[in-house]
Amino acid sequence: MDILSRIIYAPRVDLTIALLATALSILAGTTVGVAAGYHRGWLSEGAMRVSDLLQSFPVYVLGMALVVLTGHNVQTLVIAIAVISAPVYARLVRSEVIQLRERLFVDALRASGISSRRIVIKHMLPNAANPIFAMSSVTIGTSILVTAGLSYIGAGVSIPTPEWGSMIAIGTPNLVSGGQWWPSVFPGVALALTVLGFALIGDSLPKVLDPRNRVKASQWALSV
Repeated sequence: MDILSRIIYAPRVDLTIALLATALSILAGTTVGVAAGYHRGWLSEGAMRVSDLLQSFPVYVLGMALVVLTGHNVQTLVIAIAVISAPVYARLVRSEVIQLRERLFVDALRASGISSRRIVIKHMLPNAANPIFAMSSVTIGTSILVTAGLSYIGAGVSIPTPEWGSMIAIGTPNLVSGGQWWPSVFPGVALALTVLGFALIGDSLPKVLDPRNRVKASQWALSV
């Protein structure tokens, strides 16, 4: 139960859960968002209403409910976090597809006889990829926070598996009664720095992925 060793090992658990949950939420949210954005009518409206319903619940309350219903293990925790995060990608991809759907190149593709499936996969998704990549970094940080929060209240990763949220929960009683602050403070600092790092990456990705900024950078390099 060495604190330093557990802090170093904990990212294996937290990042594994966050990466798997983010990948699953991107897959599910992108599929729903493309279908809702490209096809008009009841399908689009129904998908958005389900998304509104999921987003109306507090994150931790919905996460606890899903974990209780599906079981207490890492696999169900990944699914629960993916369900929480998927509506964000559904709305993001839907808004991008709705904009792309009215572009002239999409009309030209339809007029040439290309199927809707090929238009979506080969032309729309690549044009909508940049916001997805930028959002994925933020989702990873949020997933780590949700994992730590659920573990803190006993609904996430089970003790004694090293995880920052459960380590904070273990050290909290000693912080209050015994004055031993390090068992809970250092895992909290590691958690905060990791989430901050992913947030900063997510903030900088749109600028890096924007072709206009790359052109400006190339022009500046040539001028120098």
